[in-house]
Amino acid sequence: MAKLYPIGIQNFEKIRKEDYLYIDKTALVYKLVKTGSYYFLSRPRRFGKSLLISTLEAYFQGKKELFQGLAMESLEQDWTEYPVLHLDLNTEKYDTPESLDKILNDALTYWESLYGTRPTEVSIPLRFKGIVQRACEKSGQRVAILIDEYDKPMLQAIDNEVLQDKYRNTLKAFYSVLKTMDGYIKFALLTGVTKFGKVSVFSDLNNLNDISMDDQYVELCGITEKEIHHYLKEEIGQLAECQQMSVEQANRELKERYDGYHFTENSVGLYNPFSLLNTFYKMKFGNYWFETGTPSYLVKLLKRDRYDLQRLTHDEATSDMLNSIDSASKNPLPVIYQSGYLTIKGYDKRFDVYHLGFPNREVEEGFIKYLLPFYANVDDGQSAFHITRFVREIEQGDCEAFLRRLQSFFSDTPYELVRDLELHYQNVLFIVYKLLGFYVQAEYHTSNGRIDMVLKTEQYIYVMEFKFDGTAEEALKQIEEKGYATPFLNSPQQLIQIGVNFSSKTRNIDSWKVV
Repeated sequence: MAKLYPIGIQNFEKIRKEDYLYIDKTALVYKLVKTGSYYFLSRPRRFGKSLLISTLEAYFQGKKELFQGLAMESLEQDWTEYPVLHLDLNTEKYDTPESLDKILNDALTYWESLYGTRPTEVSIPLRFKGIVQRACEKSGQRVAILIDEYDKPMLQAIDNEVLQDKYRNTLKAFYSVLKTMDGYIKFALLTGVTKFGKVSVFSDLNNLNDISMDDQYVELCGITEKEIHHYLKEEIGQLAECQQMSVEQANRELKERYDGYHFTENSVGLYNPFSLLNTFYKMKFGNYWFETGTPSYLVKLLKRDRYDLQRLTHDEATSDMLNSIDSASKNPLPVIYQSGYLTIKGYDKRFDVYHLGFPNREVEEGFIKYLLPFYANVDDGQSAFHITRFVREIEQGDCEAFLRRLQSFFSDTPYELVRDLELHYQNVLFIVYKLLGFYVQAEYHTSNGRIDMVLKTEQYIYVMEFKFDGTAEEALKQIEEKGYATPFLNSPQQLIQIGVNFSSKTRNIDSWKVV
């Protein structure tokens, strides 16, 4: 019988009872429960956090039958039922001060129907505190608290300081119960995409063990290559057949598209579970993870903080930076990393510095394509059209059409960008370079206000120099003086040299010269 893939299914009980594919993570769940009490885990969206929470819920509810055939069955000898308070903050749109209060009130009211209330518990934290105490006293067992997407309100209000302050204060008081009611709590896990630190919701929760960059729990969410070959070996063969490629090619394509997430230095690479399951369900490769959520909040941060997009391919950060987001900080890097758009590519132990980059092709291609309409004069739905035309013009040697299209990207550049015009110019050119690089060989270098780009197709090699407030002639002269074209003089392809100038006066490309 064909495998059932749990796409969009995050309930452990449903997966087990209805015989969906389950990658056994219960040995790590057992270790988590037996070696500590308070945890925090940050992972990108659709990476298995909700399923982990649901697995823990089934465990603490004593549902032994759901763990038959899994590692947990032989590990746990003493099944006990505990009261479980499971809060999912993913189910609300947070755009008003009342949005958060409503969802917290709804959860508290339900728990109060089970464990009772007292008239003096008039605030949200007091009600939560009372529920934890009574749940423990009534059941005779300490409470398991599971909070999924704890940061959703903060993330949705990331560009609204007033609203974020309101949510921060509410959540800070609510989560403080985890510390004050320690004697009544057996276990607590908070999951989310990001970790807001410093003067934020975590400032009082110093009893939480952050396992986001902990080697021993790195495989808790996500799928390893070993797990793919254990659980999906036959399906890889079917995928290869459907895509008319060898098994080796299918493995390589899966790895290039979906592997590459590293949450600690030198750790095993993790595949994105959502994209992987969709690929096997449809027997077709696609950008499944990226298409389910657009990183609009990240673009807001990149533009607000005047981020140089070229840094995306080789930025650096310390562990302190990656581990916590300071709401007042003007550095978007921690949010981009924690959201899964960048990952750890290397580590310098001496200076405790991580080297970051895109995890895989799905993320890189999806993110760069998504950025185009936010930086260039391109309609949302027209990005794919422009990319296709760009590639064809380059491949056909139609420099004039390519340069006119590039010029159109800068038309209507807002006047407020004047002070950051050079950065804007560089960012648009970087996006164009990356987009072309998915289809043709491309190289890109920047230095002291100048940019050079090399594009290689079957028939042509383009050596391009871009100036800012210079002239197209100066750009061409630079190619000659620096010998940029020299390595390609004996190539079989036709060599085309292009000098381009961007004018701050017109806020656009004002001239180019082709030889």
